[in-house]
Amino acid sequence: MKIREILGQLARGEISLDEADSRLALLSVAHIGEFARLDLGRHGRKGVPEVVYAPGKSAEQVRKISAGLIEHSGRAIISGLDREGWQDLATEFDGMVAAGNEAAGTLVVRGRDYEKPAGGGKVGILTAGTADVAVAEQARIMAEEMGCDVFRAYDVGVAGVHRLAEPLSEMVDAGVAVMIVAAGMEGALPSVVAGLVAVPVIGLPTSTGYGLGGEGVTALLSMLQSCCPGLVAVNIDNGIGAGATAALIANQAV
Repeated sequence: MKIREILGQLARGEISLDEADSRLALLSVAHIGEFARLDLGRHGRKGVPEVVYAPGKSAEQVRKISAGLIEHSGRAIISGLDREGWQDLATEFDGMVAAGNEAAGTLVVRGRDYEKPAGGGKVGILTAGTADVAVAEQARIMAEEMGCDVFRAYDVGVAGVHRLAEPLSEMVDAGVAVMIVAAGMEGALPSVVAGLVAVPVIGLPTSTGYGLGGEGVTALLSMLQSCCPGLVAVNIDNGIGAGATAALIANQAV
């Protein structure tokens, strides 16, 4: 029995709250062979759905884990996909792919009856450069899958900071509750944005850069070392984590 069926029985008064709680407890973990235990209650417990991290797993394992999530929860979000992995899943779940971005290596597959939650939060996402877009798209997909409306503006970094004014004003006027700012190289844009807005800013360092402190190291350290209050940082290229955190903040603000 699926989680949605149990909740439906509870809503119709066919089972008691205690009976529903007991049945849901049995469904909270699903075993996939000997290699995976799906945390089916994560979204209800934390407000953040489980995400399948593809690297390190075989194609067959990713397929089976994704199918298990779709069967029990109605949806699978898969991250870290290379081109071959993306194409494999797109073929395996033909007609069920609901969202994603191949460059971002992130795919969403939904069952026919799945309804995306309506969290109501508003999230703004900015990138310093075009090279940061793929990681920012991970954050967008995650926030949208958690029911948020996402406002985006890409390639507005400090090398031409005048590009920032219009989209930043539009996001403030739209009432975003939190902003994600992705930047590589010297990682300066999150500090600039955090000094201009009255909402939390999540710095998302990306592995764009070269030389001493390249591959996102300087960007991360710059965000951690920022003197601007209201700015926090996630790890390098952690778009999924940034999107999930932003959505939690935004949905609480509704």
